[in-house]
Amino acid sequence: MSLLDNDFLLGNDTAKTLFHDYAAKMPIIDFHCHLNPEEIYENKNYPNITRIWLNEGTYGDHYKWRLMRANGVDEKYITGDGDEYKKFVEWAKTIENSYGNPLYEWTHLELRRFFHIDEELTEESAPRIWEKANELLQTDDFKPRSLIKNSNVQVVCTTDDPASDLKYHKLLKEEEAESGFKTLPAMRPDKLIQIDRDGFGEYLKTLSDVSGVEINDFDGIIKALHQRFEFFNEMGGRLSDHSLLTYHFKEATKNELDAIVAKGVANESLTQDEIDQYLTMLLENLMKLNTEFNWTMQFHINSSRDLNRPMFDKIGPDTGYDAVGTQPDIVAHITKLYTKMQDTNDVPKTIFYSLNNNDWMQLATMMGCFQGGTVQKLQLGAGWWFNDTAEGMDDQLRIFAQESLLPHFVGMLTDSRSFLSYPRHEYFRRVLCNFYGKLVDQGRVPNDTKKLGKIVQDIAYNNAKNYFKF
Repeated sequence: MSLLDNDFLLGNDTAKTLFHDYAAKMPIIDFHCHLNPEEIYENKNYPNITRIWLNEGTYGDHYKWRLMRANGVDEKYITGDGDEYKKFVEWAKTIENSYGNPLYEWTHLELRRFFHIDEELTEESAPRIWEKANELLQTDDFKPRSLIKNSNVQVVCTTDDPASDLKYHKLLKEEEAESGFKTLPAMRPDKLIQIDRDGFGEYLKTLSDVSGVEINDFDGIIKALHQRFEFFNEMGGRLSDHSLLTYHFKEATKNELDAIVAKGVANESLTQDEIDQYLTMLLENLMKLNTEFNWTMQFHINSSRDLNRPMFDKIGPDTGYDAVGTQPDIVAHITKLYTKMQDTNDVPKTIFYSLNNNDWMQLATMMGCFQGGTVQKLQLGAGWWFNDTAEGMDDQLRIFAQESLLPHFVGMLTDSRSFLSYPRHEYFRRVLCNFYGKLVDQGRVPNDTKKLGKIVQDIAYNNAKNYFKF
């Protein structure tokens, strides 16, 4: 078998048939990504492959940056102001050492699918690939909207602060027919969650201004959020997303909450109990809002962020200095939250992703306690971040199938800042088809290609379309 040939990741004839005849050509709903709607709207060509592939300042692909640092590359050729051709060469030298890392496979998939370049990226081939890729990047097919449309994407859900005016979503909505896909907002209230960070008071003022709701206490925050849910909903938003690095369930009275908010606004030091109380009560209200608007609530849990403090101070967050979290009882505390909210029927559709795969079995079994009313109301999300590998995807599919109903799974998402990440859907679909192919080989499911083909098509596209109701 040659590198990334037509049947890579497909281990038997059933898997090959399922992928090529059923899954491969299904459209894409990218329901969680970090693309910039302004870039989608402005639709400008990138000057070279470094800008679209590696970085533009400290915005870019921190998956790649981590590997480059491991390869001894000077930071000026990663996030710094080093020569952009030299950056590309340093990435080529890095990728030569990455056999077994999914980035090796993704890199060459992107070269093949977008640039029709079949040779291996090496220090020797880098000049040829640089020249051919940069020539193509100046054509209309390599503008952001074309990259999305030509990847057979129907919906892109970006990640947006509640206080956003969604200016570019409004502009893109006017051009949907021309673009050929929808760009929809998804609410991510990180700045509202982070009550212990500097600037919380200033953020509440911004949220107050944009919502038209005076915020003097915790109830004011919730009223402002309700207005933002209404606005996002009008703009086609159907999902929220919540990052819980750690979490402890601890409720609070109204008086306690108002005192905690006042301390946060004044930038006073908060105890861990106070932070937990605020977060718990905020999440309870966010669950009610997601239920009211029939949205899907996403949780990304158990990660450790910004571990290299000098580099965080120098270049900020999301730059490759994060790791798997290690809170062993985080699912137990989330279970307490869901048990409480089930009492008032305020459990929304939910997708859980944990960076620590030790949580997956707990999450999958906990979710079974709160299903009902909607097909697969609660879901174990696709292998996230460091688990976004062939083996991680396979493990997630296995646990989902064993503990619930995998044919109802809403499938893959890019979770990416890059317009070149859509081959990850192909990668996932190959793993999915191979998963079912293995079950057929083992005599564990019927050798019914038509029935299995419908299942992989549903997971690839149909389930997301029906579940999110865009």
